[in-house]
Amino acid sequence: MTRSFFLLFFVAALAAGSSCGLLPTPAEPRVFEPLFDGKSLAGWEGDTRFFRVEDGAIIAGRLDSPIPRNEFLVSKESFEDFDLRFEARLLGTGRNAGVQFRSERVAGSREMIGYQCDIGEWSAGLIWGLLYDESRRARMLDEPEQEPLLKAVKQDGWNRLRVLATGPRVRIWVNDFPTVDYTETDPAVEPAGRVGLQIHSGPPAECHYRNIKIRRLHHIPQGVGDPDN
Repeated sequence: MTRSFFLLFFVAALAAGSSCGLLPTPAEPRVFEPLFDGKSLAGWEGDTRFFRVEDGAIIAGRLDSPIPRNEFLVSKESFEDFDLRFEARLLGTGRNAGVQFRSERVAGSREMIGYQCDIGEWSAGLIWGLLYDESRRARMLDEPEQEPLLKAVKQDGWNRLRVLATGPRVRIWVNDFPTVDYTETDPAVEPAGRVGLQIHSGPPAECHYRNIKIRRLHHIPQGVGDPDN
């Protein structure tokens, strides 16, 4: 057979494969999935004495009595690489809450272990958008300077937060202000887990959470730019 015949045979086979759907197809576009339907706690588990739904928001805590211990409303599903978006605001005397991610419940306890995107304030100042390691290293892993954070946060209003977790790297924004860019160096830290909405123990307080959505991501290598905004 001549070389031209082999070429014609190859082209014909390629065309046939395409018509049968044998060639790779473009990946499905990454889309945001709601983690909260705006009207119920479907998809979450936690103590309903401290979590309820009102006016399209999940309300964590109470304004009529102190919070005896940390409480968490936890997603039933786990996530690995993701882009998490939500809005939050704090009311009351207590000024501490947060959103756990890549976290799990501690066996035999109401606590969670893992990363937390902090919300509120502490003795050293604002903690909105700071990265805390809950029940593990029990310390802040990364935090911005206070002055620009004070300008970015609406302390008595709704704030938009974004958590982007890709491989060992975690980035956080508050109202588009970048607060955290942290790369995990401990190989024992699990790069996956559940999402948890926290209200901290202490004086009466409520943290309201709404518009909670997540976009699952394939692993993005170090140095590659952000996913689409």
